[in-house]
Amino acid sequence: MKTTTARGPARVLLTLATALAAAAVPCVSASAAASTPPDQKPVERTDGRHGCPYAYFDLGETLIHTAEDGSTDFRPGAYAHLRALRERHIKVGLITNVPPSWGATDAERAARLKLEVDATWKGSVPFAWADFGDRIYTPRTEAERKPAPALWQRAKARSGGCAVVHQAETAEEVRAAAAQGFVAYQVGLPHRPGFLPVPVIELLGRVRG
Repeated sequence: MKTTTARGPARVLLTLATALAAAAVPCVSASAAASTPPDQKPVERTDGRHGCPYAYFDLGETLIHTAEDGSTDFRPGAYAHLRALRERHIKVGLITNVPPSWGATDAERAARLKLEVDATWKGSVPFAWADFGDRIYTPRTEAERKPAPALWQRAKARSGGCAVVHQAETAEEVRAAAAQGFVAYQVGLPHRPGFLPVPVIELLGRVRG
């Protein structure tokens, strides 16, 4: 009887990753992933034992849902997805539009974002702000608002050459992220996983990082 090699599961996951990404975005040429300007923050390095993918997310209607009464909570499956990423030591971040007037820096705008979300939060589990660290990218000007490329470029510039994933709820945002070299996945579509499976994200870090 022929034995299955260890590479078999990896090939299956890589095929799945390719299929899921292709289902979410059109093919993007290498020239579309233009070089990005340097960021003011230092390039991050990840623990090589776990590969080095970065999993970025939009916020509203991707990780959290706003109800008709204005209250907010995790979208179904979002908390479990973040927890699984944390258990595998995969760094996560947010790439989200907020008013530039909320602060002069990403840190100031992130602090205001936390206040706004926490003020309406009705979930039984608090939002996992600690998971994101200082990887919360928001527009410095109106011109940087998504789908402009600036936020994805700034996030990618800190990735240290690692694979970068972006998950969002709209096809427009998925296409924009893919154009900047991200493996982009549209969440919440029927007949497919609600989020890009964590083993696929982990494998992307190993084969592309």
